[in-house]
Amino acid sequence: MDKPYPQQLSEKEQRLQILLGETVAYFPTVRSKEHGFRNKAKMMVLGTVDHPILGIVNHHQQAIDLSNCPLYPASFFALFEAIKRFIKMARLTPYQIQKRKGELKYVLLHYSEHENAFALRFVLRSSHHIERIQQHLDSLLTEFSSIKIVSVNIQPVPMAIFEGDEEVVLVSNANQHHASVLEERLNGIPFYIRPQGFFQTNTDIAKELYITAQRWVSELAPDHVVDLFCGAGGFGLHCLNDKASLIGYDISAESVASAQASAEQLGVADRCQFFAQNLLAQLPKLIQLPDVLLVNPPRRGLGENVTRWVASQSPRCVVYSSCNAETMAKDIQELRDYRVTRAQIFDMFPHTEHFETLALLLRN
Repeated sequence: MDKPYPQQLSEKEQRLQILLGETVAYFPTVRSKEHGFRNKAKMMVLGTVDHPILGIVNHHQQAIDLSNCPLYPASFFALFEAIKRFIKMARLTPYQIQKRKGELKYVLLHYSEHENAFALRFVLRSSHHIERIQQHLDSLLTEFSSIKIVSVNIQPVPMAIFEGDEEVVLVSNANQHHASVLEERLNGIPFYIRPQGFFQTNTDIAKELYITAQRWVSELAPDHVVDLFCGAGGFGLHCLNDKASLIGYDISAESVASAQASAEQLGVADRCQFFAQNLLAQLPKLIQLPDVLLVNPPRRGLGENVTRWVASQSPRCVVYSSCNAETMAKDIQELRDYRVTRAQIFDMFPHTEHFETLALLLRN
């Protein structure tokens, strides 16, 4: 964060070019806003019940308050302070990992630009304090009517893991067709953000990322598109033309449900199928080979098994999006029948060493 933003971008560009080589056509980097770009917050709850801190623990094991961090929009700041007051009022004792005492582990906040609304999640060690939250929740909702959804996630494991499997929805002001979701719109396409689903952290950059993928794929006019690690369907639904069919796979059932709801809202559900499947454990058996394969894997990349499967399907084109250029480059090296023809950085994470890359691979 001590580096000027242009220098940050220059270093990221140099790094990508070293990884992918000089024969690639590099498109200009899509720059982010430098401040106020995050649409979500994942805060550890530290301190004491009378003086709670929302933030992180640094390398010296000191609690650092991030409730005024300029990476968040200004609308987050007052809500963070209100959440601290709520923690004190409801007597939600912050969890201490080393002592394994306390109840409240994290506060997770997600903002929808389209609805101008928030989803608030409390991550607890157990269900014992849910009643306390319910007893005092009206005061918080009265102060902040922009809070649309409130839920509690139960995470009993004594480790720094953000969430567990159990989710209890306490408040949902969503309509009856899309309960317990926030609606966001990117380039006119509706997306539904569920408590345990995935959504990109930088809305403005996500719009540019998806619309660019749409332009690249439209040049190929595919009949059949397959989307691996599809999440809420961001890439697949953007790349669906008037005639193509789409199949998407993701490990998160919540994300798959969101993608299906978006397809129904767009009137293309008859041409779209989404499946909850762990691609690292079980690869799909496709009836029809894809013209275009979209992949957006987690930071660890596709890995050997998935990469081998991609090669066996022989799509004309692979559109690879990644937040880890190193694992992406490693996967691309294994796809020996393909060459990278173009690549572009989307600076999803300013002031960090991370960045999103979109690469177009064509079969030799």
